[in-house]
Amino acid sequence: MNNTVAIVGRPNVGKSTLYNRLVGERMAIVDDFSGVTRDRLYGIGEWNGKSFNIIDTGGFVTHSDDVFESEIRKQVEIAIDEATVILFVVDVTCGITDLELDIADMLRRTNKKVLVAVNKVDNNARLLDANEFYSLGFESVFFIASISGSGTGELLDEVVLNIDDEAEVLRTDIPRFAIVGQPNVGKSSMVNAMLGQDRNIVTDIAGTTRDSIHTYYNLFHKEFYLVDTAGIRKKAKVHEFLEFYSVIRAIKAMDEADIIVLMIDATMGIEQQDLNIFSMAVKKKKGIVIVVNKWDLVEKSTKTTKVFEESIHHRIVPFKDVPIVFTSVVEKQRIFKVIEEAIKVHENRKRKISTSVLNEVMIKVISETPPPSYRGNYVQIKYVTQLPTYFPAFAFFCNHPAEIKEPYRNFLENQLRKNFDFHGTPIQIYFRKK
Repeated sequence: MNNTVAIVGRPNVGKSTLYNRLVGERMAIVDDFSGVTRDRLYGIGEWNGKSFNIIDTGGFVTHSDDVFESEIRKQVEIAIDEATVILFVVDVTCGITDLELDIADMLRRTNKKVLVAVNKVDNNARLLDANEFYSLGFESVFFIASISGSGTGELLDEVVLNIDDEAEVLRTDIPRFAIVGQPNVGKSSMVNAMLGQDRNIVTDIAGTTRDSIHTYYNLFHKEFYLVDTAGIRKKAKVHEFLEFYSVIRAIKAMDEADIIVLMIDATMGIEQQDLNIFSMAVKKKKGIVIVVNKWDLVEKSTKTTKVFEESIHHRIVPFKDVPIVFTSVVEKQRIFKVIEEAIKVHENRKRKISTSVLNEVMIKVISETPPPSYRGNYVQIKYVTQLPTYFPAFAFFCNHPAEIKEPYRNFLENQLRKNFDFHGTPIQIYFRKK
């Protein structure tokens, strides 16, 4: 399934504001000068029952006067390569600039769906001015105001019409493990070590894996699909954007996978980009195994596995119940352990607890440690059941669901993990009126 939407355009037209509106969270830094978006942002949008990945390709103009040639062209090329739908954001208050003409020229040559979002259309005069943008030559033009949300509903209606919702061709009765991580951490080497053959081209240069590769694995009574997702096209002019490429591909792979094997470099530790990928996997409710590769290169006198694990747990809070495997792909150390842990996590993610057992355990826990009272009234949880979702989700029925705060929610999650094995898989808890 390919469901990636990229937001492109010159600086200061409102890309980040639109991103915040579509994702529903204020995650981007928004200000009135060029280049304020320092990092590319990746989020998940939902509309009319469909979910899709959203990429804000901000973060251009920091060092160059020639903003288009130095940065924007690279970002637009990546969006063209990787996205299903491209949102071309323009600013009605500035009209069509030379930058817009150049971007439009690039986008017209692609076969991807391009939607023009004319931003800041918030009065009748601007509504008339906005018609100028039809001259860019795109069929789909929308007049919006990102700050208020005006017009974004119609824009989203068109987005989801172009989201790929076809049935998957891979078998659905066996799990899919996606190996993700930053460039050059050893993803393709891990695939080869697992399969015992050179399934992919492996070199020491980041970005040599050309596409996501699904490999069927059926050895030692274990059966699954293995997905190597590096998929970074080897283009000299995109060299600085390998990280951007790798994250887009990792996000796509997560949509296809049940379990995310997040590989990190032992010599570098867990970095912000690793945390971004981890956070996205948690949001997508995927099972997770963290693999610390190149452990053979770490000086053991300075760092033990216990110390390393603690540093990882400190960075990934609050979801710390994740298996961590230390490997050396080069020396073939603990490769099979990665497979075993991924299979265990997949089993945990599918685990169903009967309602009777769930209530027997959890109601006892709740009676011993009840939720804090609300305005002098006791908050009483009477009943709990597991929901029929593809990941572990539970509904707790009570008299004041809105008054149960995050600390008690975390307490209940910890108790579920303590009493039932959900190691490696996110849990969702809902409170409902009894």
